[in-house]
Amino acid sequence: MTAERPYDLVLFGATGFTGGLTAEYLARHAPPFAKWALAGRNQERLAAVRDRLAAIDPACADLPLLHADTADTASVEELAARTRVVITTVGPYVRHGEPLVAACARNGTDYVDLTGEPTFVNRMYVRHHEEAVRTGARIVHACGFDSIPQDLGAYFTVKRLPAGVPLHVEGFVRGSGDFSGGTLHSAVGIFADIPGMVRSEREYHRAAPKPEGRRVRISRRPVPRSGVNGWTLPMPTIDPQIVLRSAAALDRYGPDFSYAPYVATRRLPSAVGLAVGATAVTALAQLPPTRALLLRVRGAGEGPPPEKRAKAWFSVKFVGEGGGRRVVTEVAGGDPGYGETAKMLAESALCLAFDDLPPSSGQVTTAVAMGDALIDRLQKAGITFRVIHS
Repeated sequence: MTAERPYDLVLFGATGFTGGLTAEYLARHAPPFAKWALAGRNQERLAAVRDRLAAIDPACADLPLLHADTADTASVEELAARTRVVITTVGPYVRHGEPLVAACARNGTDYVDLTGEPTFVNRMYVRHHEEAVRTGARIVHACGFDSIPQDLGAYFTVKRLPAGVPLHVEGFVRGSGDFSGGTLHSAVGIFADIPGMVRSEREYHRAAPKPEGRRVRISRRPVPRSGVNGWTLPMPTIDPQIVLRSAAALDRYGPDFSYAPYVATRRLPSAVGLAVGATAVTALAQLPPTRALLLRVRGAGEGPPPEKRAKAWFSVKFVGEGGGRRVVTEVAGGDPGYGETAKMLAESALCLAFDDLPPSSGQVTTAVAMGDALIDRLQKAGITFRVIHS
């Protein structure tokens, strides 16, 4: 990938809710030598974001504003050709994301997003992985709360277990927080097309190589209630898929790696409420009239206010076993969906742009592309990775 480009990174989607938070994080934490810009469809709204950033750092008053629209292939192609790394917060990705992934794959441009949409991630691998390998582009999806805490947390845990032996890791997610309109629209899109998600998963497995002489799998087993101080439910998100893709790519996960993801709650009524709520949303998303009602709950670009985000938190505890050893670790931080997601997304882009990383290309995970370097960045940014017991 050529370094002779006008920008180190470009943020596409800064006028959205999470995009705006990501822009603010970059205004505070991008190194002074970083050459970065904002991109989007509406120059007036982009200028308003730039004005807000200039109040944080006066140097941001000179940030370039680039025109890009996923419906305009030429504009997206030009965006990918002018920067080393693209950050995109423009979703739902299954509707709006592919033109930018394709342009980055063609131009050898590194790419990060915050998608939690399995269908999108699977399709992008099938359609654009080989081109990205050819050009050297690193296409890294799920660089927010989906799925950095579980992906890097499992990686952090595995590295504290013996090498070359079968390993089993269980992850327990707890937390609090509200949701934005963008998150709602993406989630409803996932629930509305479960058959499409299943088809895309099959297509991915047909296209992706299997690890030679090794096995990686989801293996949920009964967990004693005392082990997590509460009740557990299976984790119905993209996170375990991302963990398994890291495990398939990295020999350090051992000859037989299994992962068991759970949502943990302290009280049984909360667990029941989560299960009932997920079932209800899935059912309502199947029919256009009820799906439309769900989407009206919160509009795109809307999100929780600062006072709510300030009280939000997350914790993912991991129990890893293998080779006669057991280790308990934790990844924890503040507001998972927005404040910490913006931090994770921005630090992922900065890591790709400026850190000395192991060679990788194509559609890769955060553990494969960035691993220890990104953990180090996130720790310095206030997200904790710690060993509780070993």
